[in-house]
Amino acid sequence: MTTVNAPKINEYKEATRVERVGAQSHIRGLGLDGDLEPRNISQGMVGQKKARKAAGIILNTIRAGKIAGRSILIAGQPGTGKTAIAMGIAKALGNDIPFTAMAGSEIFSLQMSKTESLTQAFRRSIGVRIKEETEIVEGEVVEIEIDKSATSGAKTGKITLKTTEMETIYDLGAKMIESITKEKISSGDVITIDKVSGRISKLGRSFAKASEFDALGPQTRHVQCPEGEIEKRKEVVHTVTLHEIDVINSRQKGFLDLFSGDTGEIDPEIRDQIDSKVAEWKEEGKADIVPGVLFIDEVHMLDIECFSFLNRALESDKAPIVILATNRGITNIRGTTYKGPHGLPIDLLDRCLIIQTEPYNEAEIRSILEIRCEEEDVEMTEEAKEVLTKIGVDTTLRYSIQLITTANLVAQKRKSNEVDVEDVRRVYSMFIDHVRSTQYLRDHQAEYMFDEYQKQTQKMQVE
Repeated sequence: MTTVNAPKINEYKEATRVERVGAQSHIRGLGLDGDLEPRNISQGMVGQKKARKAAGIILNTIRAGKIAGRSILIAGQPGTGKTAIAMGIAKALGNDIPFTAMAGSEIFSLQMSKTESLTQAFRRSIGVRIKEETEIVEGEVVEIEIDKSATSGAKTGKITLKTTEMETIYDLGAKMIESITKEKISSGDVITIDKVSGRISKLGRSFAKASEFDALGPQTRHVQCPEGEIEKRKEVVHTVTLHEIDVINSRQKGFLDLFSGDTGEIDPEIRDQIDSKVAEWKEEGKADIVPGVLFIDEVHMLDIECFSFLNRALESDKAPIVILATNRGITNIRGTTYKGPHGLPIDLLDRCLIIQTEPYNEAEIRSILEIRCEEEDVEMTEEAKEVLTKIGVDTTLRYSIQLITTANLVAQKRKSNEVDVEDVRRVYSMFIDHVRSTQYLRDHQAEYMFDEYQKQTQKMQVE
């Protein structure tokens, strides 16, 4: 039987990232209080109180981790916050519970079968919380001695660590010396050393050195000198997904394939072996299964084969919570000649808890626009907000949101730090919405190629 390797996740320092403003970047959660009651405006969420409260109940179900194979359908008109609710659930879950988001059309553009694509998406949404013990050395640095050979240039050294009860000297290798230099570790720092990997982590500065606060700066973290033995065993818990374990055990390059993106199809036998091994870890108390969330937007783009796969996959005891979203009414089920509610077959709809979203009213549109102005760092006059709100009511919320940045650019061109009514009106005339675009096509269809609209109108008149 093939040995299943569990990936080991090492700690790392997060690099500085430039945050980009996206369509849902203002969402911080579902905006619920402790009793799952939705606040009017909270965590970037506005309105949709019934839908958010229902999503909060689903959120608690996911956090409990005791129920798998549930399917939720978020249905509503375009621009009613379906994706925002899904992203709110993702933000509220945090990083410990897997959340996979995909569009229904994605599976038709991948170089693998549709069922394999969905299988990988399912297994990306199922976490394995692995527990393992590791031996570490933890103490306060008393002294560091580093010597460099005059002939070979090789560095050797010793480090003296202490706790409240003992003091010990350790030899340092080249990699550990490099880590000490990189972390800028000095006497008085509290550190841990992983005995297996040799990795050194700085926990902070000892309180005994608190008098040096002014010299070190206000961002320095002070901690107590460790107690007890210097060498100790520590339980480390990290969460990986079943798909990550699949890739590591099915490719020659192992975990490097996780970064390439093209993982290809994975042998079902390998998945069976991994499932058996994970079941063993669970029985031995070394691991727990963490059912996550698979979010499929534009689910109406899937075909009947994919729907049949979802019906079967949802019955598995390792299935995640599946959240579907669609803006379609009664329309064709892709791959058939039949129509269905939301473009889904009845047997899949019967497995779904359906959350309905409703159009935003004028006050809610105004609040959302104010949140987006703050998110995009745009100053706007109250009169301009009123005009933009009216545009959102008459056209669509998405269109009015897109005018915020363009109006700001127009305002900057006239060297103003604040968007005014004239800026909004100017971009409104420059960029037309779908209603005006459709009307223009109807009026000038004869000037375009393939005049289907005129032919269809003439056919209707004849009939």
